[in-house]
Amino acid sequence: MASKRVNIKAILADPDLRRKLMASTIQATQAREGIETTPEQADRAYYVVSEGERTAFFALEPFKGGKRGELDRRHEMFVRSLRGEESVRSDIARRDFSVIEGKPLAYDRVGLLAKVFRDYEAVEHYAKAYQGVITGIDDPYIRCHWEVSPRREERPWMTLHKGGGFSRFYYDTELVLDWSEKAQGEFHRLRDPAIYFRQGLTWPRRTQKGFNLRRLPRGCVFSDKGPSVFFEGSEVEDFFLGLGNSLFAEFVMRTLMSFGSWELTVIRRFPLAMGTQQQRQRIAQLAVAIHDVKAAWDRGNETSTRFDIPWILRSEGVDDRCSVAERLDALARVEAEQERKIQEWFASIDDAVFDLYRVPETAQEAMRKSLAERVGEILWAHMEGKSSEQKRMEHVWRLISYAVKRVIDADDDGVVPFGRAGGDAPLIDRVRQELAALFPGRDEGQLEVEIVNELKRGAKGYRKCASVEDWLANAFFEYHASLYKNRPIFWHICSSQGTAAFGFGALVHYHRFDKNRIAKLRASYVRDTIEELRRESGMADKAGRTDERMELQEKLEQAQALDKSLRQIEEGFHQGPEGGDRDFRILTPWKEPGDRPKGWNPDLDDGVKANIAPFDRAGILRVIGVAG
Repeated sequence: MASKRVNIKAILADPDLRRKLMASTIQATQAREGIETTPEQADRAYYVVSEGERTAFFALEPFKGGKRGELDRRHEMFVRSLRGEESVRSDIARRDFSVIEGKPLAYDRVGLLAKVFRDYEAVEHYAKAYQGVITGIDDPYIRCHWEVSPRREERPWMTLHKGGGFSRFYYDTELVLDWSEKAQGEFHRLRDPAIYFRQGLTWPRRTQKGFNLRRLPRGCVFSDKGPSVFFEGSEVEDFFLGLGNSLFAEFVMRTLMSFGSWELTVIRRFPLAMGTQQQRQRIAQLAVAIHDVKAAWDRGNETSTRFDIPWILRSEGVDDRCSVAERLDALARVEAEQERKIQEWFASIDDAVFDLYRVPETAQEAMRKSLAERVGEILWAHMEGKSSEQKRMEHVWRLISYAVKRVIDADDDGVVPFGRAGGDAPLIDRVRQELAALFPGRDEGQLEVEIVNELKRGAKGYRKCASVEDWLANAFFEYHASLYKNRPIFWHICSSQGTAAFGFGALVHYHRFDKNRIAKLRASYVRDTIEELRRESGMADKAGRTDERMELQEKLEQAQALDKSLRQIEEGFHQGPEGGDRDFRILTPWKEPGDRPKGWNPDLDDGVKANIAPFDRAGILRVIGVAG
């Protein structure tokens, strides 16, 4: 006789399996004691033990009173709730507490989520999540990608994801990590090197704006402040990129987080519903669409690793004949349309995830209400909360900034004077040439008028400027330092501070400003300016133009004082306490004394913060304090 095959999967999938097993166990236990128990009685006993016993919670905190003379109404609301007159009471089945055992959990979430944790396996059954490297202190090992030597072979710098700003789906980290053998031996905790350089998903461990999951590209290192999770296969990874950024996921994860931190357990213990292939594909497609739009937009960001050209120079909705104002209007429309799309896709992800977990509408409403202050999805994170006028001005400033970048990058020695010196044309003339090249076919004079018209409008947080030359002298360096996270690579060395007219000013390229360049700056550019100011002052004196002579004499003295400061930096002059205002050395406390620079002989891999400090202390940067 053939044996009967048992469908184990069907048995395990039975939602009443636990009840049936427990009821039969109760009957068997009672029978051993000589007590006959009917199936109905066993069912009732199971219900009393696992479901019938409930714990009551009362939401009385809002009625505490004390503000503006309000009375304490907690006793009143408690009594009214017992009478059924108020809905401040929540009754939670005792068994539901064991589902998320060991985690602090708001009582009003237990009933909503207990079934989810019972029905689905945790992420740790599908993926591996890790904390990353801990450097102990950051200064010796971590830089922004733009500040280290462009010749990466001199020191192996690897892209580092270390938490960073709030951004779902896509994030272009600006950090790199020293991955030399020496550095790896000094890290406080490296962990297994095999966990790095793989494609995955990462998130900031601490953030005030909520959980935000984004792609971790292949070839990157991650830190303990930016943990990462790795799935088998890009399809599941894309699916979880969408799921993990949904409102439902954040609601669940907030029940697992400890002390305001999104630790590894938040991901590892998250109950993952796989659903159907169609459901997974839908969520994955929406997530990839949002990621790709944000990544494409980031190509207009000058500090991004994806940067190619500023947003205003893109061709969407414009042609070469369009004015600057028309380009800005078209750009605003493109941004608004992209913003609308990602918000629509983001909302669709929420709906798709609710459907995936079969969340009832009443529970959806409760979750949305609980996370009513949740940050929405935006295209341009840098300008979150900014007005249309501020965004418009940002585009104009980015345009001129890009023109300056092209001028300095193309210069032979990376030193560009504001006035005519060292045989070089002034900065303003070269910026005008670059702007004309960026807008072929446009009249140069009309183009500058259009740009100046925008600069004169101003916006909150943006200085009004009367001309492009005014912007270069009085706005560029402060803006550049801010844009480059106080690690600027173009330095405005100047003979006077604030917005006062200066006798000498030049932009220098940090990557090329070595001991030979500072010598050339003094011997050629500054010296030419001093001689020219001396001649002009003498001519004004002979002609009896007293006011002009005094103005020129002041600029001459400024230039001479600047030259003295440059000489002290060049020589590494030091007087008084270390790091004081008379210490013009490059200070690198993480290096042995014998390995530290002697005079101005910077190691680019020491970073902008250390190398710009002598100029900051000498007070010869147009904006003081950028090295902080």
